[in-house]
Amino acid sequence: MSVALIGGTGLANLEGLEPLRTHAVDTPYGAPSMAIEEGRYGDTSLFFLHRHGGAAGRPIPPHLVNYRANIWALKQLGVTQVVASNAVGSINPLMRPGRLVIPDQLIDYSWGREHSFDDGSSGELLHIDFTEPFDRELRARILVAAADAKVPCHDSATIAVMQGPRLETSAEVRRLGADGCDVVGMTTMPEASLARELGLAYASVCMVVNVAAGLDDRPITMDAIRAILDQETRLLGTLLRSFLANLSA
Repeated sequence: MSVALIGGTGLANLEGLEPLRTHAVDTPYGAPSMAIEEGRYGDTSLFFLHRHGGAAGRPIPPHLVNYRANIWALKQLGVTQVVASNAVGSINPLMRPGRLVIPDQLIDYSWGREHSFDDGSSGELLHIDFTEPFDRELRARILVAAADAKVPCHDSATIAVMQGPRLETSAEVRRLGADGCDVVGMTTMPEASLARELGLAYASVCMVVNVAAGLDDRPITMDAIRAILDQETRLLGTLLRSFLANLSA
């Protein structure tokens, strides 16, 4: 079984991981965000892709990530399952900063991104079933791992995927809430649908790092977001170790 992690923290931060090699993968869609790290955790092959990585330490903003190259490269390396981490803002008052959320639905508000491998050259339309955008079995294994590790998390939510890189206006957040969204982020799409096109099981672990605009009296600052993100990255690491240990058992 081969699993990929997409996020912002490298494999070196996962205890029990044996680093093996780094892959510079070329794809028909250009280069992925950066070279992909490979390691082994028990009997599980593990790959890590830094979504916002970039040359010379220049982070790639969410609307410019080469999602097609990233997903294609993982498929090319033999990955079958993808666990993505996403930093999000809270719309639902129950999903406060410092908590993990495992979404089961999404609404895509992004635009202008290369969102499909289907360029029309095959002569057939590529229609995928996206009724459930996150793989049910993979989500279930993540939730079991969270329970085993005693990591509290919300077991369902709808994530709104916005264009970025700016944060939302308070009016936009009210609209998202009225649409039924619980959290808001910028990177889940088209990542999730591209994985579905290539037959990869895909699930997301969302780290709530701020209250969305207009729902809290305190201003949103990057310093506050980073502080919460550091805290939640440790929680995410605990969950991932439990998840990988279960796969290797």
